[in-house]
Amino acid sequence: MNTFVHKTLVVQLHAPGTGRFPVLAHLGYDADDPFAVTIVFAHDGHVLAQWRLDREMLAEGLNRPVGVGDVRLRPADTGMWHELRLEFLGEPRPDGGRQRAVVHAWAPAVAMFLRETREIVPPGRERSPVDELLADILATG
Repeated sequence: MNTFVHKTLVVQLHAPGTGRFPVLAHLGYDADDPFAVTIVFAHDGHVLAQWRLDREMLAEGLNRPVGVGDVRLRPADTGMWHELRLEFLGEPRPDGGRQRAVVHAWAPAVAMFLRETREIVPPGRERSPVDELLADILATG
């Protein structure tokens, strides 16, 4: 049984003052870490950033605004396109500001990736090593 899903998407990075430009987003899901999705953003063979997101938060972001803090997601319609808007906030700078990146992904492609992850581990069926550890502790206690 396959326990890993990988998709590469071309997404649009919105940079202040320059508009949008294409970058690659490598989405990864591993059943051994069933609650997380990893996204690696790359351009010209260089990794720009890597983020780990909650799988259900990513799914909810396709339908409504979610996230408080470093990651915020929301659906966005731009005419014919249904997009997922991902906003990432970086570490605070000495001046009190923060780096900010906004990425626009084609929502149907993200939804298809999530469907594939759900075929491997359906929502509510996630298990992590902590589950077994707690079961062992409770059985011996």
